[in-house]
Amino acid sequence: MGQKKIPAVFYRGGTSRAIFFKAEDITEDPKIRSAIFLRIMGSPDPNGRQLDGLGGGISSLSKAAVIGPTTHPDADVDFTFAQVSVESPFVDYSGNCGNMSSAVGHFAVEEGLVPQPSNGQATVRIHNTNTNKIIISKFHVKDGRAVVEGNYALPGVAGTGSRITLEFTDPGGASTGKLLPTGKPVDEFNLEGIGKVKASLVDATTPAVFVRARDISLSGTESPEAIDSQRKIMVNLEQIRSEAAVQMGISPNTRAASEFSPLVPKIAIVASPIEYLDLAGVPVPANTFDILSRMLSMGKTHRAYPLTGAMCLAVASRIPGTIPHEVTHPSTDDVRLGHSSGVQEIGAVVTKGSDGPQAEKVIVYRTARRLMEGSVLVPSSAFEVQTNLL
Repeated sequence: MGQKKIPAVFYRGGTSRAIFFKAEDITEDPKIRSAIFLRIMGSPDPNGRQLDGLGGGISSLSKAAVIGPTTHPDADVDFTFAQVSVESPFVDYSGNCGNMSSAVGHFAVEEGLVPQPSNGQATVRIHNTNTNKIIISKFHVKDGRAVVEGNYALPGVAGTGSRITLEFTDPGGASTGKLLPTGKPVDEFNLEGIGKVKASLVDATTPAVFVRARDISLSGTESPEAIDSQRKIMVNLEQIRSEAAVQMGISPNTRAASEFSPLVPKIAIVASPIEYLDLAGVPVPANTFDILSRMLSMGKTHRAYPLTGAMCLAVASRIPGTIPHEVTHPSTDDVRLGHSSGVQEIGAVVTKGSDGPQAEKVIVYRTARRLMEGSVLVPSSAFEVQTNLL
């Protein structure tokens, strides 16, 4: 059997990469679409390398996006995000990716999906179908193309680029319908092998679980490799994440959370600022950031920080009573997050409503670049309905 061609564009968005497709070029059948994404990325790969595809062996480099005409009255385009598992035959559509959201506006303009000025600032209103939320992307264009060169440095990405402003409106309850899914700023779990552990369960742009680093015998300064190598801690974190998924109403039980919802909720450890070394070995002084954190995505510690996770953390740090609020140094400006690759600034606006805290918006800054365009080759077998997909 041969291979079929599908028009596609390869993008870096923030600290991630993904294959982008026009909705008109790829099937709407969910099983066939997932099978195509798996083959394109080279998954499942028990060796974790995705050698037979375009994936990079880690969650931030194993993603796909579909962009098409909008189905929302307040948007210009629809954006569906797919997180492709590296080692399992599974594609997760339960959450959005903030990093790849930064490339959606570029794609929409350069593929002619939205009318924009040939020069100046472009504004694209994006409807993320995974969360049914609106994202406003603002960036510069020249001669009808997105500007990629500039002087904005993004931690985790070498060099500089042209800054993209992303505003996530009304980010609360993206997956669960509630900013605080359990109604409490802190929940306590009693887990086998761990005992009692406290966590804050927050849903803003994506559901996330926040625990104190010290409560699981970490400082928060550890590198991703140092965390991933500690099997007991990784097992404990997955136990907490799975229990949180049940409490947040995302999964019916902890087994289902581990098997069928590895993307959400994400889990992070947090601590008050202390100096640490970033991945380049450069000291990050404690006075340059407001909260220290490491976040896991798809069972691995992120080498930078998932953008939707960073936005959820920023919102959580503005909610009195949560663990992130407890460890964050007070600031009236953007929340400065210290992660493995450096410091990231996130603007979060949280107000007090009649039913509790309300997340009005989150603003972040990214860069993006079109890396390759043309077609991806997909074995014909992927277009047959795959009944064995999870």
